[in-house]
Amino acid sequence: MLDPRRIVVLAAVALLALGIGTAAGSPAKSKRQAVTATAPPPAPVEPLPPPKIYLFRGAMGPIFSTGMDRLEEKLTKAGFSANVYEFTICRWIGDRAITSYKESPAPIVLIGHSMGGLCSVVISEMAAKENIPISLVIAIDPAHATGDVPLNVERFINIFLSDSVLGGGDVVAVPGYRGHYASYDLKENSRVSHINIEKSDEIHRQIVDMVTQLPRIPVQSQADAVPLRYLVPANTLVELWDSGVRLPVRAGDTMASIAAANRVPLWTLAQSNSLAENAQLTPGQTIIVPRHLTPPEPAAAMATPTRR
Repeated sequence: MLDPRRIVVLAAVALLALGIGTAAGSPAKSKRQAVTATAPPPAPVEPLPPPKIYLFRGAMGPIFSTGMDRLEEKLTKAGFSANVYEFTICRWIGDRAITSYKESPAPIVLIGHSMGGLCSVVISEMAAKENIPISLVIAIDPAHATGDVPLNVERFINIFLSDSVLGGGDVVAVPGYRGHYASYDLKENSRVSHINIEKSDEIHRQIVDMVTQLPRIPVQSQADAVPLRYLVPANTLVELWDSGVRLPVRAGDTMASIAAANRVPLWTLAQSNSLAENAQLTPGQTIIVPRHLTPPEPAAAMATPTRR
């Protein structure tokens, strides 16, 4: 006859073999599953390094493009790496910018006046061949021969005088461009000319603000970015929006109420949407509104440079 204690041990072994004893093991298994199912914490987002800013004078720059030197001083004072160059060494500076980016990637900002504006687009094309993005390009009355904005430019702003002989480059983007684009024609402002447009303290202030806010500008999906093209009314404040957004019209909305709610001039809505300033709106339709990069100043008139 078998010892009763041996019978108990054999029965316990049999139960474990049949899996009946999993009740005791289930908490540990559930715990392991819970640990496995828990996603690891997201990696911290690395802040973008400060941008490297390249400025370019136009022809006879030390005489006619001195505003670029003043802008460089303001950017440097704000703590940025900014240097101003002659457009005649455009490709050499472009090679240096590309090499610098490959060694230590940082956002690239290109700002140019007259032939310097053309140079900014040339360097953008050079960078496109190396699959290097350009964070921001600002052309200030660029030359007529300036090429189209390539696909690697994330933001392009053109401030120009369409009736200018020395500048007047109405720069457009290549087909398929999905970045942010804004064009401002200042030909109706009689106090602005090709040789003083780059000296505007108001434009300088906004450029410094834009570069400062660049890493923190709210992201817009490619489908949401609407290009802007404006003929700026005479003696009117110019705010450097980089693109527009589409907003739905609600019951009771008017052109004036939408402009006031979004703190933009009424004329921008009229031009962006090809509508009269007193046009009747229908709930459900969409309106293109320029988006603010930084909180707008409560100014009412453009601070224009004196004619030289």
